[in-house]
Parts: sequence; C-alpha cells; structure tokens
Amino acid sequence: MAHLLKKPLKLALVQLATGADKPANLARARSRVLEASKAGASLIVLPECFNSPYGCQYFPSYAETLQPSPPTKEQSPSFHALSELAVESKSYLLGGSIPEYVETTKKYHNTSLLFSPEGDLLATHRKVHLFDIDIPGKITFRESDVLSPGNKLTLVDIPPYGKIALAICYDIRFPELATIAARKGCFLLLYPGAFNLTTGALHWELQARARAVDNQVYVGLCSPARDMEASYHAWGHSMVVDPNASVMCEAGEKEEIVYAELTGEKIEETRKGIPVYTQRRFDVYPDVSEGRIKFDE
Repeated sequence: MAHLLKKPLKLALVQLATGADKPANLARARSRVLEASKAGASLIVLPECFNSPYGCQYFPSYAETLQPSPPTKEQSPSFHALSELAVESKSYLLGGSIPEYVETTKKYHNTSLLFSPEGDLLATHRKVHLFDIDIPGKITFRESDVLSPGNKLTLVDIPPYGKIALAICYDIRFPELATIAARKGCFLLLYPGAFNLTTGALHWELQARARAVDNQVYVGLCSPARDMEASYHAWGHSMVVDPNASVMCEAGEKEEIVYAELTGEKIEETRKGIPVYTQRRFDVYPDVSEGRIKFDE
C-alpha cells in the first residue's frame, strides 16, 4: 500500500495561554509558533479561540470578517498575523479558530484557518457541530445562542506530506467526519478544541483515541491552557495519538508545546496488523464515505 503520509512530519501543538487582549494573544502566539519552528516542526497548531477568550459573550466583540478573501488588516488582524507568521516560521500553520462575522448573512461562526509556508490560505473550516450541552449540576453551554454552524467537511493536501482533515472541538464527537476523512485518504485528523473540566475529564482522551483506533490514523487535539480566573476553564492536555491509539505526547494544564514525529510506516504497520480496511462489510451496512457529502477541498 502507498503511504498516506509520504514523508515524516514533525507536528507541534501549541497549548496557548490566552486572555482578553487580542494583540497580546497574537504576539504570544507568534512567540510560541516561532519556538516550535526552531524545534523543527513543519506543521504547527494553535488552539480553539486562540485570539480571544472562549465564551458566547465574547464571540461578537472579538469577531473578524474574513470575506471577501483576503480581508484587509482592519477586517481581520488575525488572518494577516497568521499568514505572516506562517512565512516567518516556514511552516504549515493552523490558526486554531477565531470568531468570524459574515456581513452578508449577519451570522457568526467559529472558524479555523490553515496557511502554507508561503503565507497562502489553504483551507477554512467552520465548526460544523455546535457545543450545546446541559449536564445538570455540572455545565450548561449553548454555542448556538450566538454561532451558526458550518456545512462542509474540510480536507486539505499539504505537500509533500499528504492530506489532513480539519475540524473543531465538538466536531470530534461525531465519528462520521473522521471516518469519511480517513477513507478519503487523510493521515491526520486535527481538532483545535476547548473541552471544559467536566467533559475533558470524561471524554477528551477517550475521543482522541477512539477516532484514532476507528480509522487507524493520527489524531491531534490542541487546547488552550487552563486559566481558573477566566469565565471558562479549558481542560488543557493537548495530545497526539498514533494510529494504534497510543498517546504519543500530552501537555499538562499550563501553556506548553508538545511535539510528535509522524510516519507513514506507522499507519501501514497498524493497518497490516489489524486489517479492518479490508474487512469492512459494505454488503451489510453502507459506506459512510460514499454518497452526497459536502466538502471543502
């Protein structure tokens, strides 16, 4: 079988400490991304809402306009900061997510941007599944009070490595996205995410390992650092899981960068050992990766 990952890749997850000052958040992100670049990372990931506090009360005031693309620096300082930083770091840079406002629809989205080492925008992912939950006595949260969902799966080629899939936080709970991405040839699923102390303890690592073992690909989860003085307490514990569902690296709760070396051989070895890819019974159940699917490729 041809390797899904054509060349070894060093992945960095930047578990960033964010606050109320957007320019300070962007400056802090720049410093940490350059640190990861100097350590040899070719693909660097920032967390969900890396330029702002996380919370429905913050989305409108921190939102930036991304359309038409490219936006002006006044419309989206974060877009231009990421583009310039990708060039400076000579890396593929996934800008976790930022709050986005669309003037034509008057809607807000939670949006992730991937830039090439040349500073070009390669992909945009709007969070497909909104975080609306109610766990009595623990946490109630409704992103849909402010945000609107995206409506496409986001798969993107990053030469010379191969294809990756982008999603955001709550998207990880819907295995169909991961299965489709893997069956369409992605070697890595990336989820910038801000799980909280309740759902993080329950399901953060479990979801990462489940998506990896289901699809025999790498999975990366990148969280903001935990700030107990903020209104929302992120779980932290950014991690990379290998195709055999082993945790390769894991951050703690504070700001930290974690690294993992990804290889195509590991995917091939896993799939040869447990060959679920040749054992699926599409005569018994349908192939979720076939049929009408909306992609952003």
